[in-house]
Amino acid sequence: MLDRLRSLGKSFTVYGLGDVATSIISFLLLPIYARFLTPEDYGAIGLLLSIELPLKIVFRFGLDAAFMRLYYDCPDEPARQRLASTLFWFLAAVSGVALTACIAGTPLLARTMGLDAYQGALRILLINTFIIGFYFIPFHILRMTNQPATFVALTTSRAAATLLTRFALIIGVGLGVTGFVLADLVVSGVFTVVMLRWFRPLIRMVFSRAVLEDALRFGLPRVPHGLLQQVMFVADRYVLRMFSVLGEVGLYQMGASFGMALKLVLNAFEYAWAPFYFQTMKTPEAKATFRLVTTYGVAGLTLLVAGLAAVGPEIVRWVLPPQFHGAARIVPWIGLAVGFHGVYLLTSIGLNITKSTRYYPVSTGAAAITSIAANLLLVPRYGSLGAAWSNAAAYGVMASTGFLLSQRVYPIPLEWGRLARIGAAGTIAYLSAWALPAMAPLIGALARGSVVTIVFPSCLAAFGFLDARELRTLGRMVERARAGRAGPAPAAAETDVTLADEQQIP
Repeated sequence: MLDRLRSLGKSFTVYGLGDVATSIISFLLLPIYARFLTPEDYGAIGLLLSIELPLKIVFRFGLDAAFMRLYYDCPDEPARQRLASTLFWFLAAVSGVALTACIAGTPLLARTMGLDAYQGALRILLINTFIIGFYFIPFHILRMTNQPATFVALTTSRAAATLLTRFALIIGVGLGVTGFVLADLVVSGVFTVVMLRWFRPLIRMVFSRAVLEDALRFGLPRVPHGLLQQVMFVADRYVLRMFSVLGEVGLYQMGASFGMALKLVLNAFEYAWAPFYFQTMKTPEAKATFRLVTTYGVAGLTLLVAGLAAVGPEIVRWVLPPQFHGAARIVPWIGLAVGFHGVYLLTSIGLNITKSTRYYPVSTGAAAITSIAANLLLVPRYGSLGAAWSNAAAYGVMASTGFLLSQRVYPIPLEWGRLARIGAAGTIAYLSAWALPAMAPLIGALARGSVVTIVFPSCLAAFGFLDARELRTLGRMVERARAGRAGPAPAAAETDVTLADEQQIP
């Protein structure tokens, strides 16, 4: 078990470094773009991206998720080739027809979205969305074959190339919005050639109706699931605009941007988590492993959410001008919503493992209804803060519903006592941080962050969070680190068996 957990930790770290590098490049270019694009241009880009997100979901038919799950059921290389080729040719035909229809209907779509002046950019975006719809095959192969360094090298270089090409086309050539989307298409063309290395071994002139039916049974429920997640993403902003002024929406958007900082960690974890649990699901200690990862995953999420809730508002007041300081109160609630999303990723894995993806739209449907209802109820009275509460409530409903549905098909007895101690420690750490007196924002951020970092593990220790065996394992890991030795601890295998036996997971 410990070897598997170390592998998960290593993959998480590598994926995280890639996300951070990409985010830094994007952040550094934003002030430069702002000098060459008008607010109207940014509005057009926002509308174009709002079209791209659902199109990505529809063009793939949920088959990207199906490919990863069914790949682990393939007994040999011919079976994997049959799976990849079947999905590739199906998407090439069906999504190709959908692309043709979308391009033919571009004038109507552009008029509906208020993008009459950007029809060329819209066509470029449609073509690029179709092309990248096949990228899940090589990228999933890298994740499933435990090559995080190569995955990150490709995704980071692709993101960097896109940003730099946008820089050249927008600033150097002056193409504006068209340059923004054309850069994506240019880079996609280059990277399609690069990724032929991973396409070539798998794509053959073969097609299996049985494989396609199995994949569609798994994947199609993910389409409404993904679209309902988009409803959750936009409902708060749309309702807020209905009942408030545009400036209030801007404050909410700014606060949400800071609160979503935790997504960097969550995205890295998600990249590593899915291949990990698919690889682990057939091992004897699978449920014991998932139980332990859930406990420590919730601990990590709780520390991050408590830290962001304590530090985020201070950072907003430090880096933003006074007219944006109202965004500070939004940050903790958006961070809590991201934390609930992380719990959802941890505890809904049974739906994927058992191929019960038909339940996914149930959880996201309940969450979308909660989001709309809560926003309509709270926003008229509480404004942007009501929207933030609604967002947290929606993700809380999604996490709890996903957990209950997953437990029906793949029960994993969790460590409720330890989870309760984690929740108590996180609450105490956050309250301790905000018990500090008011101070300058930068000093306040450092002081409150330090309090959370110290109080949280101290509370866990005082509550007896670690059992004797984990303390011994931790001691061995510390000793090995001090000695500079590589490889597993001498008694790691024995500890794994003991943990699984003691937890009595069926």
